[in-house]
Amino acid sequence: MLLSSVRTAIFCGCRNAGKGFQNNSRSPQLRQWLVKRGQSTITVEAGASPAPAAVTVPSAATNRILGRWLLGCSGLVVGAVVLGGVTRLTESGLSMVDWHLVREMKPPQTQAEWEAEFSKYQQFPEFKIMNHDMTLSEFKFIFFMEWGHRMWGRLVGLAYVLPTIYFWRKGYFNRSMKGKVLGLCGFVFFQGLLGWYMVKSGLEEKPESYDIPRVSQYRLSAHLGSALLLYCASLWTGLTLLRPAHKLAETKNLLQLRRFAKGTGGLVFLTALSGAFVAGLDAGLVYNSFPKMGERWVPDDLLAFSPALKNFFENPTTVQFDHRILAISSLTAITGLYLFSRRMVLPRRARMAINLLTTMAYAQVALGISTLLLYVPTPLAATHQSGSVALLSLAIWVLAELRKMPK
Repeated sequence: MLLSSVRTAIFCGCRNAGKGFQNNSRSPQLRQWLVKRGQSTITVEAGASPAPAAVTVPSAATNRILGRWLLGCSGLVVGAVVLGGVTRLTESGLSMVDWHLVREMKPPQTQAEWEAEFSKYQQFPEFKIMNHDMTLSEFKFIFFMEWGHRMWGRLVGLAYVLPTIYFWRKGYFNRSMKGKVLGLCGFVFFQGLLGWYMVKSGLEEKPESYDIPRVSQYRLSAHLGSALLLYCASLWTGLTLLRPAHKLAETKNLLQLRRFAKGTGGLVFLTALSGAFVAGLDAGLVYNSFPKMGERWVPDDLLAFSPALKNFFENPTTVQFDHRILAISSLTAITGLYLFSRRMVLPRRARMAINLLTTMAYAQVALGISTLLLYVPTPLAATHQSGSVALLSLAIWVLAELRKMPK
């Protein structure tokens, strides 16, 4: 501050002297020198003033951080989907008959606590109809399967919510990104509530039915579908933040390829969703032969229920038949996408994504047929379900590589 004041005083004195000299002198060169000297001094003083603190705004670096965060979150969602599938296959999903956000995070510790939890489970249909001879040690296994799935779900929620609060306060989000992350966090909470709503359907008493207690296939499909939507949205957003769009010539063939890829991705998603109806109705155990269903291409009981629309959601034969048709259609569409892409010049990453998608499609169909022929063994069925998520991931990657550059 002292140095600045001295400079200002000197400058003012020189300027006043210059004015007096200017009035008594007719030298234009000296007048120009004094004017330039005054301007440069003002510039130096302005530059010496303290600059305001920089505010963090979205940039290429912050986009990389956000992209990696969302890819990590999408990986956690995959873990929840796979763990949920194993929980369903081991028939463990109805072992926890209460839902508490915090209190159930601590499992039973003492023998008395385990016996109290087992006693609660014994009051519900699954124990009375199917597991009436279950021991406490067997109950502990199915309990920990469901408990692990629920705790993983809470981990997913924290992985979305806590970094969102941090990044928001740091200023990493632009207006568009704020809306996206709020939607993702809201979807996580909705997914948890939907999971409990699904479980409740398997705990209800149905005096008129002697069937094996199971959750509603509608709610199971909604639970899986919402998880897949959360996964796709996180993966897509993460990829678009990490990978810039390619500079592709907007040709007619490219536009057709984009539309083809979008339709194929939708078909893959629909096929994965139909698998939830297969799991919910145990439809994989109805006809364990391929390519025919029993001795026929089209089974006799395909439309056994009335009204006809009910068969597509409640008839195990029709549900398995639909899943087969959708799987074959997805394989055909992906093969067509691959062949169509061979006629075009595409970036290396886009070509790699399409090639991997095609390879995974054939592997997934082989897994599905093997699971069917071997009467749905748990390890193979879990691998098949994981394969559907891998196939969906590759379809999202293809779409990300073919997307248009932002204007």
